[in-house]
Amino acid sequence: MLIGTASLAGRRWGPVVSGWLVGLPFTSAPVAFFLARDNGLSFAATAAAGTMAGAVSQAAFCLAYAWITPRAHWPGALIVGCAAFALFTGILDALPNVALPALAGCTFAGLAVAPRLMPRLERHHTLVVPLPQWDLPLRMTLATVVVLALTAAASTIGPRLTGLLAPFPLYAAILTVFAHALQGPAAALDVLRGLLAGLFAFATFFLVLAAGLEAAGITIAFSAGLLAALAIQAASLALLHRARRRGDVA
Repeated sequence: MLIGTASLAGRRWGPVVSGWLVGLPFTSAPVAFFLARDNGLSFAATAAAGTMAGAVSQAAFCLAYAWITPRAHWPGALIVGCAAFALFTGILDALPNVALPALAGCTFAGLAVAPRLMPRLERHHTLVVPLPQWDLPLRMTLATVVVLALTAAASTIGPRLTGLLAPFPLYAAILTVFAHALQGPAAALDVLRGLLAGLFAFATFFLVLAAGLEAAGITIAFSAGLLAALAIQAASLALLHRARRRGDVA
């Protein structure tokens, strides 16, 4: 239902808003909840720290997709973006354990740099093809499958790798691909710029979970994380409005 609502809102307000909306942890937050319920608070807190760091892998996906777009259609751009996500996930998984404050500092520094590295594309008018009827159910089904698959595999692959895989931008990738195919590369970049703005709220949510789950429990930690994420998300929306007035996004 969350995925469906975000899709409809994105259609109403445009690609950059759809990308911004999926910065909220629509799929990874349910993963974190089920991990805490089924595997314990310590397991879930470790996974949350990994998910927070995985926001950098999402940023790598955005940058790789954006830079290859002028030279590739959406299938090639999607493959390159997924490869970048996999590369950064592997790097993060190979790193030694880092204290949460240092990990958070590196994560937010990476998120601050990423938007500045996005390319600019000249905008052309493109006829928008109506979306097929199966589009929305497919998006909702794919997101649900990811939640179920990750929670089922968590005890096997461990909390750290589970956390790093949870932020895979499945939903953002679907939005980007549809925007790319139906509206052109510039629209795809708008989705990705919106996602980069929304990742600050994403990382904040999981920082709060990683810091507070074991001490405060599921209800308080998730409530505090949600409130913090919504506050950051509201601030990022204001920045997107400024970018839209400057003509940086559609």
